[in-house]
Amino acid sequence: MLKTILLIIGVLSALLGVIMVYDARNLTKKLFGFGDQNEATSGLKILGFFIAIIGALVIYFNI
Repeated sequence: MLKTILLIIGVLSALLGVIMVYDARNLTKKLFGFGDQNEATSGLKILGFFIAIIGALVIYFNI
C-alpha cells in the first residue's frame, strides 16, 4: 500500500514538473504581473526540472 502511494506521488510530481517546464511562459503570464518575464520563465523551468527529477527518483527507488 505504501509503495502504491509513493508511486502515485512520484508520478504526479514528475508530471507537474514536466508541465511546469512546458508551460512556463503561459504560467508566468497568468501568475505574475511584473515586467521581467524572462527571469520568471527560466526560474519556473528550473524549478519544474528539479521537481520532475525528484519525482523520477521517487519512482525509480520505489520499484
